[in-house]
Amino acid sequence: MPPRKIILDTDPGIDDILAMLLACSALPEELELVLISVTYGNIDIQNCLRNVVSLFHHIDQELAWREASGKPAGFQTLRKTKPLVAVGPEGPLNDEMLMSDFFHGKDGLAGIHSSHPHLSPDQTWKTLFAGHDMPNDAETAELAAELSKKDGLFRPSSTPAHQEILRLLRENEPDTITIVAIGPLTNLALAAAEDTEVFLRVKEVVVMGGAIHEPGNVRPPPIPLPSAAREPPFRLIKQAPGSIRNALNERNQMNPVAEFNTFADTYAAARVYALTSPNPRTTMPPVPPAPPGKISDEEPPPYLAPYPAKLSRQLKVTLFPIDITEKHVITQGEFGKTIAPLLAAKSPLAEWMSAFMTATFENVGKLRDDVSGDKVFLQLHDPLCIAYCMAGVGSGWQIQADVDMRVETAGQWTKGMCVVDRRSRRRRDDDNEVASDRGTWLSNRAGNRIGICVGTPIEKTFSGMLLKRVIAL
Repeated sequence: MPPRKIILDTDPGIDDILAMLLACSALPEELELVLISVTYGNIDIQNCLRNVVSLFHHIDQELAWREASGKPAGFQTLRKTKPLVAVGPEGPLNDEMLMSDFFHGKDGLAGIHSSHPHLSPDQTWKTLFAGHDMPNDAETAELAAELSKKDGLFRPSSTPAHQEILRLLRENEPDTITIVAIGPLTNLALAAAEDTEVFLRVKEVVVMGGAIHEPGNVRPPPIPLPSAAREPPFRLIKQAPGSIRNALNERNQMNPVAEFNTFADTYAAARVYALTSPNPRTTMPPVPPAPPGKISDEEPPPYLAPYPAKLSRQLKVTLFPIDITEKHVITQGEFGKTIAPLLAAKSPLAEWMSAFMTATFENVGKLRDDVSGDKVFLQLHDPLCIAYCMAGVGSGWQIQADVDMRVETAGQWTKGMCVVDRRSRRRRDDDNEVASDRGTWLSNRAGNRIGICVGTPIEKTFSGMLLKRVIAL
């Protein structure tokens, strides 16, 4: 069987980096990583891109160290095929820009670009990604060399990420490329809107996102900070720092039922999931109000236009909500014990991973009262999606099929909520909305059809498998 070709759509914070490391360390017969499409999310797009390029920089150093040390090289799929890296939009389709830098740090890697400047190559690489205003700090000039290498580990693209997604889907046979989306779904929504039929050539869209039965994770820090120093976890970064920005965040961006990736671009999520429906119009989000300076009755911009009335097929989406991903964890004790001998041997990758993982475990320890020391853990949300793609079909993964799950895009208290109808009522065979069924929840010809992961065969073993693959034990 040929390897599963994947496009990895990511907003590189900490667990995204672990997911990318796992994908890069897959065997060639398991995965072929053809594109990393970068989106804003956990942090701003500039730092997301820096973290992607920094990852390849440290893998390159690690490969040289392993060769010099006579150790197995690992990273077989990456050494066989160089992925493209393309950059997406700087914000969501129709919302304020949110970030999760409270947890991931302002650079997405627990602040290591400031705390460990020797691990942060220079940023003169930014000019290779045309059209994006990259920060001009002095921390990062070695990445230029990383990007300019003819034998480098990836190929930078100046084409917008959603257009690279469409190009790859167009150039490959239908049902040969899987998109693994572990950030906000903005890139996917833009691709689906620009050429819906080409987008539907995808084999499967694997999404880390949503909270079905569990509370959401869009919430303020549990330990109150002095009001003057408080910086909310999800920030309107285009609003000037100060009391106004903090008040806006406290009022609008704390939510007890939403998961971050979904909440960060609810319109994008709702539009992508609508393509799973036999009749997408039944679950499409309402067109938002016209932006300032536009007439309200003008045609909506293309990226918010309706899908064509007739589509050739339904989109296959497999969702990994936090209900299942939060059960897969790595503890500080396990990570420290595994990485210690590699740190002693001066592994560049071990040094880099230890820097951001140690800071992250420390951060988690501050936020929780129920664990401490070696028992502090990090939930492996994003890497679980990669493990699913590596595993193949019929390998013990439990997927609940055809769930009519919809995303709330406009609720006063529930924006970003994943809504499922739990009523026991007779279903019907037409798709007309009637008074007794507002929203056509009971129609067999309407509503979304999403697969939701509810069980995995690796809940107890995943952290060990991830470490073993990445550091080539």
